[in-house]
Amino acid sequence: MSHDVYYHQHCPVCGRLLQIRVNLLGMRVYCQHCGGGFRALDEQMQLGTGEPSLSAADRADELLRQAALMLERADSAEPVG
Repeated sequence: MSHDVYYHQHCPVCGRLLQIRVNLLGMRVYCQHCGGGFRALDEQMQLGTGEPSLSAADRADELLRQAALMLERADSAEPVG
């Protein structure tokens, strides 16, 4: 079973919070609400955050690794009830 991994980013044109697939990091995307185009970046990729700037591929790999760990934990958790 394949799971898409998403992160959230505000559209710089209309300000709406968008759900963007991780594999689009670093690419030009378009808001489905206003049609505004922008580069898909998350906070840890942008300069001036105090963290070293990551490449889109490195950040996507990190988000995918975190998602895999979360899915492992969810699969190993026993159902309640």
